[in-house]
Amino acid sequence: MAKKKKKSFFKKTLIVLFLIILFIGALGAYYAYKTFYQPNINSIYKKSQIIYIPTGSDFDDVLDILSDNNILKQQSTFEFLAEKKKYKDAIKPGKYRILVNMNNNELINLLRAGIQEPVELNFNGIKTTNQLISRLCRRIEADSMSLYRAMNDNGYLSKYGFNTRNIQSLFLPDTYEFVWNTSVDQFFDRMFKEYKTFWNDTRKKKARDNKFSQMEIGILASIVQAEQCCDNAEKKIIAGLYINRLNQEMLLQSDPTVIFAIGDFSIQRVSFENTHFESPFNTYLNKGLPPGPIGFAQKSSIDAVLNYDKNNYIFMCAKDDLSGKHCFSKTYEQHCIFAKKYREALDKRNIH
Repeated sequence: MAKKKKKSFFKKTLIVLFLIILFIGALGAYYAYKTFYQPNINSIYKKSQIIYIPTGSDFDDVLDILSDNNILKQQSTFEFLAEKKKYKDAIKPGKYRILVNMNNNELINLLRAGIQEPVELNFNGIKTTNQLISRLCRRIEADSMSLYRAMNDNGYLSKYGFNTRNIQSLFLPDTYEFVWNTSVDQFFDRMFKEYKTFWNDTRKKKARDNKFSQMEIGILASIVQAEQCCDNAEKKIIAGLYINRLNQEMLLQSDPTVIFAIGDFSIQRVSFENTHFESPFNTYLNKGLPPGPIGFAQKSSIDAVLNYDKNNYIFMCAKDDLSGKHCFSKTYEQHCIFAKKYREALDKRNIH
């Protein structure tokens, strides 16, 4: 009888122990599920949220960023798994998109692998390097002061074959994809790579055949574009006209060069006084091309100069319908007729 009781007690003890182990295992499995696979992102955001991890950040900085942006439901489980997956020693800076249904495992894998949300950058609608700097520092990590110093340092720019007067030729307007934590050097390296890719052997040969350097083509293209931003066919005509003037050693007398020299892009009507503004960029006072571009020449404008229209035009004037198109003339007498109509159109609209 005693033996039966002993066996029964032993059996019950085993069952209890088994149930305890099973319970502990279930708790462990539940905690593991919560730690690894249960979504741990606050659902106050519809689909996702962007965070930025600056260069030089450590794990505590990452935790602060996640906390400041109210990303995590439970920070403790994130920290636990980050320790296990050795993320603490693999912090990568960048711009990251956190999806609302992510679990800790997915989030840590994203951050540890440095899978960034790309940054798109374009130069459309800007005219000066200062405007470019302003746009850049809103899109990439490099700060405005570092970009300004590089953009105004002839020693630095000489590595790429440019100087402070012609550096705008390096930047070809287009839409480029970057990572957010792009440095100043990385930005310039990328732009130089894009420049060399654009200036392929075919374009280089066309420049040589037209007896221009790449830089001269870029400068002339910036003037052509300032005169005509959209109509590629007219760009070729304008390019041919200016090449005629250069070949005849005439002043280019381009109004956009005066506006660039003055630095006031709100000018709608260049006055006689404006044309006498002292600057090497003022083509009313200086023969030949200015020492650098007067804007960021589009690829289409460069190609328009490389494939310019071989015409006999010497003069041009904006049309009096203010459409942005131009009237072209071979003689000064004809040009004066067009110019008079244009001046009258400006006077009628009270544009001074």
